[in-house]
Amino acid sequence: MSWNEPGGDKKDPWSGRRDQNGPPDLDEAIRALQEKLGKIFGGGGGGDGSDRSSADSGKPMKNLGFIVAGAAVFLWGVSGFYIVDEGNHGVETRFGKYIGITQSGLHWHIPAPIEQVNIVNVKEQRFIEVGYRSMGGEQMAGSIPKVEEALMLTKDENYVDVRLAVQYQVKDAKDFIFNIVNPAATLKQVTESAQRGVIGGSTMDFVLTEGRSEIVTQIKKEIQDVMDSYKSGVQITSVNLQDAQPPEQVQNAFADAIKAREDEQRLINEAEAYSNDVVPKARGAAARKMQEAEGYKEQVIAQAEGETNRFSKLYAEYRKAPDITRKRLYIESMEVVFSETNTVMIDVKGGNNMVYLPLDKMMQHKAPSLAAQNHPVQTSNEPTVMPSQSPTIAIDEHNVDRAGSRGRDSRGRQ
Repeated sequence: MSWNEPGGDKKDPWSGRRDQNGPPDLDEAIRALQEKLGKIFGGGGGGDGSDRSSADSGKPMKNLGFIVAGAAVFLWGVSGFYIVDEGNHGVETRFGKYIGITQSGLHWHIPAPIEQVNIVNVKEQRFIEVGYRSMGGEQMAGSIPKVEEALMLTKDENYVDVRLAVQYQVKDAKDFIFNIVNPAATLKQVTESAQRGVIGGSTMDFVLTEGRSEIVTQIKKEIQDVMDSYKSGVQITSVNLQDAQPPEQVQNAFADAIKAREDEQRLINEAEAYSNDVVPKARGAAARKMQEAEGYKEQVIAQAEGETNRFSKLYAEYRKAPDITRKRLYIESMEVVFSETNTVMIDVKGGNNMVYLPLDKMMQHKAPSLAAQNHPVQTSNEPTVMPSQSPTIAIDEHNVDRAGSRGRDSRGRQ
């Protein structure tokens, strides 16, 4: 039962008095507590303390106050120590005003509320996403599209779905803290503005095909220029074009257009390959013809000059001996003429007549028999003609005599 409940014994747990009919006296309770603490920190004194003076009873309380105050000041001063990890910078402020930057290590500042320290990681690679939100802690490992950020208009009035990731880090901790209230939100707005400006000045084909690297370079430069003008203390390390494609509603038609463009390029490449194969051959043939023509020209000129020189020398000899030269020319001309015919003139020894052998008729007559027989049979009564470039003629002396007599008979009858 509580001491102050009805029916209780009304004992005062602080003063120790047993006879008390009213509520406890707060002043007496405080004095009792002071006396106990005085005994602990006062260090002496006999008796029950009833004969002490008021000055002696207040002295332990002053000592306790000094101790508590000293401990509080010590703890307050100790709270001013702080450690800056590697890769971080500490920005010290006094009543909100910048006073300096501390590097990694153990440092001390006047504790709050006089001075404060903001630790900024200047080596951390931070990133923002425009057009999507990554899931699972990795960019594009799993993403949620943000259509209102991704869709933008190109120069040729087409829509493209562009997803961009910007990586940045802090290059100046002071500017990063004091010049911009929300650096990440500001950077995102600047990125969207720069991205839409660059995409709006490019065609759709340029954005989706060969212009990706150039677009990324332009966006990065514009973002850095704007953030530097704000003195944001932000350094853009990389801009990655995660994806650039036409809107989902027209992707099938765009795929067909890409396929047609690829077919066109393939046919162009095949035509160029064929041209590279044919044109050198044609040029080689033309060069060969030109060289042949030049050779023929030189040959004709040389022959003409040779004939001219020969005629000039022959004319000189003709003037010296006209009869002999005329006869020699006649014989040479007849030799040339008869060398191209199948007629053979045989001068029979001891006779005045010549035997005429019609070799062309004989060869036409022997041709069927030679074609029918693999091994022709030679006879001693008639000559055999073998088909070759220079036919050999075997003539029996008796046959020659008979042929000569027949020739004389025929001429006699005439």
